[in-house]
Amino acid sequence: MEQVAVNPWVALAYLVSGVCFILALRGLSSPTTSQQGNRYGMIGMAIAVMMTLVTHVPTVSLIVEGDDYAAIFSRVDKSAVFEILAAIGVGAAIGIVTARRIAMTAMPQLVAAFHSLVGLAAVLVAVAAYLNPVAFGIADVVTPLIGQPFAVIHAVSRIEMILGVAIGAITFSGSVIAFLKLNGNMGGAPILLPARHAINLGVGLAIAWFAFHFWLTQSPFDFWLVVLLSFAIGFLLIVPIGGADMPVVVSMLNSYSGWAAAAMGFTLHNSAMIITGALVGSSGAILSYIMCRAMNRSFISVIAGGFGQSAEAGSGGGAKVDRPWKRGSAEDAAFLMSQAEQVIIVPGYGMAVAQAQHVLREMADKLKEHGVRVKYAIHPVAGRMPGHMNVLLAEANVPYDEVFELEDINSEFAQTDVAFVIGANDVTNPAAKTDKTSPIYGMPVLDVEKAKTVLFVKRSMGGVGYAGVDNDVFYMDNTMMLLADAKKMVEEIVKSLD
Repeated sequence: MEQVAVNPWVALAYLVSGVCFILALRGLSSPTTSQQGNRYGMIGMAIAVMMTLVTHVPTVSLIVEGDDYAAIFSRVDKSAVFEILAAIGVGAAIGIVTARRIAMTAMPQLVAAFHSLVGLAAVLVAVAAYLNPVAFGIADVVTPLIGQPFAVIHAVSRIEMILGVAIGAITFSGSVIAFLKLNGNMGGAPILLPARHAINLGVGLAIAWFAFHFWLTQSPFDFWLVVLLSFAIGFLLIVPIGGADMPVVVSMLNSYSGWAAAAMGFTLHNSAMIITGALVGSSGAILSYIMCRAMNRSFISVIAGGFGQSAEAGSGGGAKVDRPWKRGSAEDAAFLMSQAEQVIIVPGYGMAVAQAQHVLREMADKLKEHGVRVKYAIHPVAGRMPGHMNVLLAEANVPYDEVFELEDINSEFAQTDVAFVIGANDVTNPAAKTDKTSPIYGMPVLDVEKAKTVLFVKRSMGGVGYAGVDNDVFYMDNTMMLLADAKKMVEEIVKSLD
């Protein structure tokens, strides 16, 4: 491990790797440069992995004795190298198969699952380092006058270890809950436990106390109790958060996974892990803060869990009621949009489920042939992951200059002839501005109801959005409901435009 710290070529390689990761983050900040950003990230990770393997090849010592000499030689432990390469091969195979098979609609669940694995890896590394600290180079062996020798972990390493295991455990259990919610195994409505804030505060203080006591005493009881309590608080923090806020949770857990990796990088004396973890942790925290501002949420309440929702708000707010509404057809929609000067398309998770992005772009091209100005409005939390809709539209080769964020386009709805909402519910719900009992209250939404006509594509009137609340836009006089699978409805509209 010391070789990594003093070898200038290793330090240079890790520096190049870190620069690649920074360029990757910069590239991923825009759809136009995202592919290049991904390439930089892959190059950086390849350099980091190869350099780590080269500088940490397991060796075994051989003692050769002669008549009047003895020599110690080191050789590569072939069995250990085989095990490492086999593990890398299995992981790479799983990653390739998953990446090729996963649908874009399941990408948020996949990201949450990856975060859980990063957290679990941090926990396992911390546990291994605690059980055998001498092998990690973080302890001194003390031989008492009476009794067996024992290892004393360095004070700084204890801090790194306990932070890594705590953050990793929180990331793991929190990501598992996020995965279950996103995958539909748990309901999207918040699960509000009695006195949950007091419970969270108590568990948090207990983790801090036992972590401090572990730093003082290196006690196994303190270490394992911190592990268990951290798993528990990860569960407690994410359970109260409703489905509408889940994109922020994914971003927040991304930040946690980065800090866990950085803490373990200190334990392993690996500067690449420290750099990578710090970049992921800080960028995830910045993204979470930006999304909190976009949703009018408190960043502190995100960290505390539950966004400060009351029991009344968490109950689902406005319940679905029977009210009159107007149903339209593909022919109606085609006629209205072909006569419009401007159409704003608002995509949502329903579009992702139906995989309608390609035919939607085809519809937009047809409208342009009719002289219609077409724009796309993207809410920061449309879908279930930051940037979900941007990726889908980029996949369909939608021009980047036609895609606008909420703050850039919201004022245009009042001067727009048609707002075409395809599979977006919560992000267009005006209850967020008026109903204090709604779980989405305070979240900025797209003002589609201000358009002259709203065409709302939805599978049926029976369902509600991910937050579990009904949308008043469905029942407004200027709204026409287009009830069908999103892809099939847009295909019919394209035929009618022809």
